[in-house]
Amino acid sequence: MLSVLSNRTYRRLFTAQVIALVGTGLATVALSLLAYDLAGANASAVLGTALAIKMTAYVAIAPLAGAVADRIPRRTLMVAMDLTRAAVALALPFVTQIWQIYVLIFLLQAASAAFTPTFQATIPAVLPAERDYTQALSMSRLAYDLESLFSPALAAALLALVSYGRLFIGTTVGFAASAVLVAATALPKPAPAPRTGGAYAKAAFGTRLFRATPRLRALLALDLAVAAAGAVVFVNTVVLVREHFGRPAAAVSLALGAYGAGSMLTALLLPRLLGRFTDRAVMLPAAFCLPVVLAGVAALTAAGPGAGTWCAALAAWAAIGAACSGVMTPGGRVIRRSTADADLPAAFAAQFSLSHGCWLLTYPLAGWLAAAAGLPATAAVLGVIALAAAVAAKALWPARDPSQIEHVHPELPPGHPHLAGARPVRGGWLHDHHYVIDRYHHHWPRPGRVRA
Repeated sequence: MLSVLSNRTYRRLFTAQVIALVGTGLATVALSLLAYDLAGANASAVLGTALAIKMTAYVAIAPLAGAVADRIPRRTLMVAMDLTRAAVALALPFVTQIWQIYVLIFLLQAASAAFTPTFQATIPAVLPAERDYTQALSMSRLAYDLESLFSPALAAALLALVSYGRLFIGTTVGFAASAVLVAATALPKPAPAPRTGGAYAKAAFGTRLFRATPRLRALLALDLAVAAAGAVVFVNTVVLVREHFGRPAAAVSLALGAYGAGSMLTALLLPRLLGRFTDRAVMLPAAFCLPVVLAGVAALTAAGPGAGTWCAALAAWAAIGAACSGVMTPGGRVIRRSTADADLPAAFAAQFSLSHGCWLLTYPLAGWLAAAAGLPATAAVLGVIALAAAVAAKALWPARDPSQIEHVHPELPPGHPHLAGARPVRGGWLHDHHYVIDRYHHHWPRPGRVRA
């Protein structure tokens, strides 16, 4: 899997991603502790609201960023967003009111909503071979997992020496270093995109792409399953550790590290698994594991404070991490398979926005439910959501899902460049090729029908 790092451009981009993620990991721990200092036992509600604001920024900003990505040099856009995130992170240690957290989180995540889809759409151009791209997806997932494992451990070590407010400085350094690396990297020119309208039309196309493609509709349902389980981890870990088990602040890092360790193990195994099984065969079983684990979390916490064992809680967090990785990591392959190269920025922006719309639902739900009804009810409700989402994904994603689809074009005139190799049939021109929704294909062919 490490062979993909021999590509110099990808190596620099991956290094920038890792450094920024370490800084983000430090901020995750520090933000949890800041919320606990300001709100005490209501920290879950504060974090849930803050993360809901984060998701609002993602949902609103990402489609517009994807729509203008072909009009602004990608390197310029990513560097500008990194510097913006560094400036906001530098202000977080000076927060004294809860509303200030909310304002800064919105600014920080608005910049991330522009940066991340642009970064994701750049990697397929850097690594066009599917094998290399699959390895890059696993490397990216591994980077997130190492961040979940290493950053909390680093945070725990630093908390023994400094106050948590100093951790935000690490976030600032991470974003600044990422900006320097991206600025020093020559990126390939993106595929030319046909002019099909303004920014609004381009943003709308990404959403239409997901609505029209069965496997992408299933991917969105899988994103909801991940969001349901992930919200329990990211919103409720601090309350589980501090209130339920009565453990010190450093144990928050340990619990988040267990989630990262489970996810990392899956990421290491995925390149081999995806070489033997389809994306569907890997992602669906992983999604069905999530409600099972959440049911265990509900049972673990149902007997009141101190009930259950600390080791069982860590095992549950590791299992959630493993299953989430099994769903999320192949997602880039599904998007790439379902999208023309010129439309990748719009597709990744749409996925970024729509998937975070799922988190916009589950983050506040996890926070408010925990504050009002307790951890057992929270895990149970979100477990039901994860189960419903996994069932929907299985129904939406056909078991037989070929890339090459035979279809008819009734609207294109003879001699049109797209009809090279097509043969005339009643009602139009028949041919088959790798099928994606684009300017020539507006609808997905139904089984037994071949009209485009």
